[in-house]
Amino acid sequence: MKRRSGNAAPDRVLVVVSRFNEGVTGRLLDGARQALVVGGVPPGSIDVVRVPGAFELPLAVQRGVDSGRYRAAVALGAVIRGETPHFTFISEETTRGLGEAARTSGVPVGFGLLTCDTLEQAMARAGGNAGNKGAEAATAALEAAAVLEGLDRAVPD
Repeated sequence: MKRRSGNAAPDRVLVVVSRFNEGVTGRLLDGARQALVVGGVPPGSIDVVRVPGAFELPLAVQRGVDSGRYRAAVALGAVIRGETPHFTFISEETTRGLGEAARTSGVPVGFGLLTCDTLEQAMARAGGNAGNKGAEAATAALEAAAVLEGLDRAVPD
């Protein structure tokens, strides 16, 4: 695992969001942006990158965190179950890839990938009665970054 480069902007955060199911992911993005600002990240320090679908999230996140420019990243997407096994393949591979990006880069990746049976469930988790999982993912990424930064200060190079 690489340790985060000391030249990363201390407040810069990458948000990678899927365009597929944009009615859901747009709401996740709104929640993530709001949570990042509440968490102390200036709006101008939030870089948003859009990818076609959930499957593309890990590669874009990996490229971003490997650049050394980001304190944290947030991945946002929505995969809704259909009639084929496609849901399982996309959900599992995206989850694995996002975890790998965090582990290999040493940069926290907030996990905002919804995996729902219905559009209604997804909307409930994107600012509806089940909260906003985009906001939760952003908050978790900032919290994890603070924990890792504390560990870096406590452990000499």
